[in-house]
Amino acid sequence: MVFKSTQIILAREVNRVVQIVDRRLNGKNKSAVNRQKFIHRFRSQIKKAVADAVNKRSVTDLDKGEKVSIPAKDTSEPFFHHGRGGYRERVHPGNKEFQQGDKIARPDEGSGRGSKASDSGEGQDEFIFELTREEFLNFFFEDLALPNLVKTKLAAVNETKKVRAGHTSTGVPTNINVIRSLRNALGRRIALRGPYMDSLIEAEKQLEDLLKRYLETDNVVMIVRKEIEQLKEKIARIPFIDTFDLRYDNRIDRPKPITQAVMFCIMDISGSMGPEKKDIAKRFFMLLYLFLIKTYEKIQVVFISHHTEAHEVDEDTFFYSRETGGTVVSSALNLMSAIIQERFPTSQWNIYAAQASDGDNWDNDSKQCTKILAEQIMPYVQYYAYTEITEGRHQNLWHEYLTVKHQWDNFAMQRIEALTDIYPVFRKLFEKKNA
Repeated sequence: MVFKSTQIILAREVNRVVQIVDRRLNGKNKSAVNRQKFIHRFRSQIKKAVADAVNKRSVTDLDKGEKVSIPAKDTSEPFFHHGRGGYRERVHPGNKEFQQGDKIARPDEGSGRGSKASDSGEGQDEFIFELTREEFLNFFFEDLALPNLVKTKLAAVNETKKVRAGHTSTGVPTNINVIRSLRNALGRRIALRGPYMDSLIEAEKQLEDLLKRYLETDNVVMIVRKEIEQLKEKIARIPFIDTFDLRYDNRIDRPKPITQAVMFCIMDISGSMGPEKKDIAKRFFMLLYLFLIKTYEKIQVVFISHHTEAHEVDEDTFFYSRETGGTVVSSALNLMSAIIQERFPTSQWNIYAAQASDGDNWDNDSKQCTKILAEQIMPYVQYYAYTEITEGRHQNLWHEYLTVKHQWDNFAMQRIEALTDIYPVFRKLFEKKNA
């Protein structure tokens, strides 16, 4: 047996039974099972800490973990221990300082984290627990969802999952079903030994009768003994397990239901959208995009940027393009409607849209936007979210969109005034609704 420094396996053989003790440490000395139990137990404290952290961090830091503090009193567990007082003997391994009869000094007090004086003489430090990026996002997005998501049709892609489907006589060694294979081997041995065992029993009975009348050296006795030895050899030659005894767990591919949805991200990149407003819009869409790919397995994202003209662009162009110009919002809505008609039939897709703009638009075009939304878009989408990025009063596009909101329950509007409003607005728009 080869021993490695990072992997030590102790084996002991007792009566042909090998007992293996796996003492390999988890990665970075962390127990995944215990970690999940800890997170489940202190879920309320961790969720509150995540909510507090969300209000303090920027969107660009969203894909990072977080250190959360839990009061030490909440982490205590009941346990059995000796009561105070009395005399007892203890063994402290590694002692190099004390001899029998020495008194151990009391530990220094006042090692807490407080920075100011206090009239109370008791306290406990907080327990610092670090969440990974994945765990932080799970807590942040757990009560968010795309509204009105309906499984209209399975995805066109062939996504499957492996499921158990009985047993087969062929397969790979890792899929051997030990119990079924041994059961087949036992049945085969019983069937093959049956005739030989009957003949062996008769021969032994015949030998017992012959020994009452003949000597061991007589020819008739030796013939029967030889027959018995041959029968025993034939029984012994029957293999304990044969290749056709083996049975393997059979697994087949079963189609996996996946909800099919598309999200349209529409951003105003006109001249009225200054660098700060564009930065807020980009951060909002980055947060939305991260939420979509985190939450749903099968979803497509269509990026549309517009000034006087609208274009479908890729992700890099959408977030980092420096193109600018006038403002004609209807061009983006017309493009979205055309893409829906061409590529995303409503019988097969759940359609969502999110629009970010400063609300500044030509007056006549704003009325045209309301008409396009009411006639060509809202009847076909599950949800449409509009965010106006402005610090002052609402612009004309907001007032026109109010008529759409009153007519359609699946139309939502929110305003973002500063970077600190991105998170609250996002959560209001995509808060999970109870059934």
